Amino acid sequence: MRSITFQAAVWALAGSLLSACVTINIYFPAAAAEKAADKIIDEVYQTKKPQEADGAKPAEQPAQPKEEEKK
Repeated sequence: MRSITFQAAVWALAGSLLSACVTINIYFPAAAAEKAADKIIDEVYQTKKPQEADGAKPAEQPAQPKEEEKK
C-alpha cells in the first residue's frame, strides 16, 4: 500500500513536468524586425556620419604637429 505522501509527491512531480512543457511564442512583424535590424547595423558600422545626417558640415580636425615639432 502506497502512502499518501508518496502519492502527493508523484502528483506534484507529474504537475511540474507538465507545466515545464509550456512554450510561449511571440511573433514580430517581419517588416518591423527588418527595419530595426537595419537601424542597428547602421549604428554599429556607422555607415552615416552624424554630422552628415543633420545636413551640417563636419567639424574640422585640429592640426596635427609635424614629426619635427614632436621632438
